[in-house]
Amino acid sequence: MSSGYSSLEEDAEDFFFTARTSFFRRAPQGKPRSGQQDVEKEKETHSYLSKEEIKEKVHKYNLAVTDKLKMTLNSNGIYTGFIKVQMELCRPPQTSPNSGKLSPSSNGCMNTLHISSTNTVGEVIEALLKKFLVTESPAKFALYKRCHREDQVYACKLSDREHPLYLRLVAGPRTDTLSFVLREHEIGEWEAFSLPELQNFLRILDKEEDEQLQNLRRRYVAYRHKLEEALREVWKPD
Repeated sequence: MSSGYSSLEEDAEDFFFTARTSFFRRAPQGKPRSGQQDVEKEKETHSYLSKEEIKEKVHKYNLAVTDKLKMTLNSNGIYTGFIKVQMELCRPPQTSPNSGKLSPSSNGCMNTLHISSTNTVGEVIEALLKKFLVTESPAKFALYKRCHREDQVYACKLSDREHPLYLRLVAGPRTDTLSFVLREHEIGEWEAFSLPELQNFLRILDKEEDEQLQNLRRRYVAYRHKLEEALREVWKPD
């Protein structure tokens, strides 16, 4: 199946993922992903809402929904719903051999995920990579929120601990107001790469440096020969 829809509610053969936090491996409590971003990184500023406030917001959200992707509020205050994530990958990611799954390399490919309010950005990234059997580390990818303000578009990288469904609830269902984008980390975030990959980068740089030096030497040797030839012509006896 390649419908672009997957769920974090179920764990089935079609790569439907569970919203239960026990499904996911918790990321180590260490240094969060870092790096450059399109705009200054924003911190999660929302305060936790009461059950009544959540109930009211979910009700208003569902009234504004036009594509039947409504939210459901549980008795414990946790709510579930849908987010759409656009894939904006510069290169095809590495996938498991003979996986039979389509690679998420198509620029603009949209995926709909069914998640809960407890799911974090890190878990959403893991779910997307698992869906396509991507073997690369989730640390190489980042989830961005794209906002429209005063006829301008802003993209902000989300921290791993933010909750995308909360952001969707607060912004409402309109994707022209808020949308989510999965991208690779920008060049320079070397901590996202493994040691063999970094060593391979160094070998490539060494090779390119050697080629540039050889080209430079050839240019100066040719220039020297022309200069010596010109001098011989000047000092040629009459």
